[in-house]
Amino acid sequence: MKIVIIGGVAGGMSAATRLRRLMEDAEIIVFEKGPFVSFANCGLPYYVSGEIATRESLLVQTPESLKARFNLDVRPFHEVIKINPELKQVEVVKAGEVFTESYDVLILSPGAKPFIPKIAGLAEADNVFTLRNVPDLDKIMANLQMENTKTATVIGAGFIGLEMAENLKKRGLKVTLIEKSPHVLPPLDEEMAAFIQRELVKNQVQVITGQSAVAFENHGKRIILEDGSVLSSDLTILAVGIQPETSLAKAAGIKLGLREGILVDETYQTNVPDIYAVGDAIVVKEQITQSDALISLASPANRQGRQVADVIAGLKRKNKGSLGTAIVRVFDLTAAATGLTERQVQMAKLPYQVVHTTGKDHASYYPEATDITLKLIFNPENGELYGAQGVGAKGVDKRIDILATAIKAELTVADLPELEFTYAPPFGSAKDPVNMLGYAALNLMEGLSENIQWHQLKAALATGKKLLDVRTTEELLAGQFKNSLHIPLNDLRERLNELDKDQSYIISCHSGLRSYVGERILKQAGFKVQNLDGAFALYQTIRPEEIVYVSGN
Repeated sequence: MKIVIIGGVAGGMSAATRLRRLMEDAEIIVFEKGPFVSFANCGLPYYVSGEIATRESLLVQTPESLKARFNLDVRPFHEVIKINPELKQVEVVKAGEVFTESYDVLILSPGAKPFIPKIAGLAEADNVFTLRNVPDLDKIMANLQMENTKTATVIGAGFIGLEMAENLKKRGLKVTLIEKSPHVLPPLDEEMAAFIQRELVKNQVQVITGQSAVAFENHGKRIILEDGSVLSSDLTILAVGIQPETSLAKAAGIKLGLREGILVDETYQTNVPDIYAVGDAIVVKEQITQSDALISLASPANRQGRQVADVIAGLKRKNKGSLGTAIVRVFDLTAAATGLTERQVQMAKLPYQVVHTTGKDHASYYPEATDITLKLIFNPENGELYGAQGVGAKGVDKRIDILATAIKAELTVADLPELEFTYAPPFGSAKDPVNMLGYAALNLMEGLSENIQWHQLKAALATGKKLLDVRTTEELLAGQFKNSLHIPLNDLRERLNELDKDQSYIISCHSGLRSYVGERILKQAGFKVQNLDGAFALYQTIRPEEIVYVSGN
């Protein structure tokens, strides 16, 4: 059997190497239009700052190494310009010469290309770049080595945009980050992304949200924003998203779907016989809603490449869908997410409830314990897990990976407290943050607790509800809610007479744990009370302008 693969990197090379392990006698040809068929594209931003020290570290495999180990015919600088399904041939151009290559099976792994918005003056802007591959990186590095490159602007605050902002700042540039959405990191919900925005500001990155670039002037040195303001920029990175690279497939009569992504069935077969597709270019099913999605991440692409090889080799495999699990580091914080966001759940019109918890990455009494804030979105009727997000200095990856596994395995809220984790003080807690997240969600489902979200607080207080803060007096020095009552939790039982049973209360502490204890005390004493989910720590992060600071409490 002769198998031709268009495109390397994650999907294409995973397919090629797996095919060889299963089909020693197959002829396998990989055409890659660029110079590198296997490189670490996720590592590119870290070379900018020098955190990855050598360019060679980014080059995972070469045609020679792939030939030696896997007997693969890997051909860089070979661009496929046409697919002829009737003849089962592809037309390929190399150094200006065109030739045809036949196939028995064709695998498309063309990936995605940067989305380039229509911005006036972009064509003349010679200091504006995208970052998708090693040649892109080389152009950026050449600009950075110019003596007059002092300022940088990153347009787009998604995962790549944040990584570039961080690494450009670490290189010593003055960095401005522009995001059209109301908040940075749009794949996370607003209140979770607020932690990352605060970290950017803390590290002197100028953050501009709710704005986009509408024009470049002076060969890209001047950027005009929607509101008319002007930025000076020696180097600009466009990181506003990507789109499937599917022009070749479209011309061959292969059906496309969402945002011109390639439509495939659960075995990666396109509508054209003997042509399969994997990676960033294909439309997949979002696992929870089974709606069409484009999920451009390395892990799914690698899995898809292996699975399509299994299918071609005769093994039974199906694409079960993806959750879009992703993570990013921004200076000293990590943010990660899996599954659906709260906004996506709302758009899907699913019944849902949200809970936030804050815990430590390991035992609080062991040195260097740091906070992890987790958000869980779930179905309050049956406990189905929709999605989770996490932010913290350490241990976020572990917890979101666990929650992603729980969602894949179709576990429910009730299963989270049952999960058993390794425990010793340097590594975790006897009640892991994931266990605690499950306990908190179960309390809501079973009616032991009733929470109110950060974005509901102002309207709730406007109806006459009172906010009761049960933090210690010393904690109030770090800020407090406007017009709130204050009774420390340890004094609450003895001071119930200061409260009115005809009054509805919203109770808060620092993270939500002590306020839950207070909620239980008050409810069993006959009071009407709700727990402010995420409590002061979350509200202070998302609404700092509404916090008051009074010394000498």
